[in-house]
Amino acid sequence: MLGATPARTGDERRKSLLGVKGLRKRHGERLLFDIGCMEIATHSAYVLTGMNGAGKSTLLRVLGGLERAEIDSLRFEGMEERPYPYPRALREAIVYVHQHPVMFSTSIAHNIGYGLQVRGVPKLEAARRVEEAMLWAGVAHLQDVEPGRLSGGERQRVALARAKVLCPKLLLLDEPTSNLDGQAREQVIELIPTMVEAGGSVVVACHDRDLIGLPGVQRLKLRDGHLEVR
Repeated sequence: MLGATPARTGDERRKSLLGVKGLRKRHGERLLFDIGCMEIATHSAYVLTGMNGAGKSTLLRVLGGLERAEIDSLRFEGMEERPYPYPRALREAIVYVHQHPVMFSTSIAHNIGYGLQVRGVPKLEAARRVEEAMLWAGVAHLQDVEPGRLSGGERQRVALARAKVLCPKLLLLDEPTSNLDGQAREQVIELIPTMVEAGGSVVVACHDRDLIGLPGVQRLKLRDGHLEVR
């Protein structure tokens, strides 16, 4: 059970953010995973591990409402929600970041602020939030660089800024340090705990030992179709 023993903040136990019961995903005749009960707590961080092909990316996409699965019941912030399609409030509260994020051939600022534009955030407010996100992610110096010329680490930091600017309550990261090394990898890892500090929850699918070993992070393992708390 994910988040079965959430940590405490002060004198209060952290509340359930996302709760799912009877979560099953099939690929044809193959049952990829069958998770009886899953709880993600508020203001918490999790790493999701498992062998290649275990279904980690698929699970994140299902939680993000991007891929369908069989779900008996779903609750968000204590309220019963329909699994599909996700209502707008749920879509806006959960952000998924792909392992290989796609960049528009425009500007870094436009890439980061695109989601705000779609949500109808006023231009001045959007510009302020984009500037803050660029400073947070350490990419302000890249604002005049063509997105196609970004390194892998720079691309990931821009993708994280694009997610953070939306103030998600739940951030789903798919292998954010994959194919990164050295300083680029360290910079991406350093950003992840700050998402929780800002008030959100984070679930990271990864094999990265440094991410798995971050203080205060709960480890989950997807094995043989079931989710284990380690």
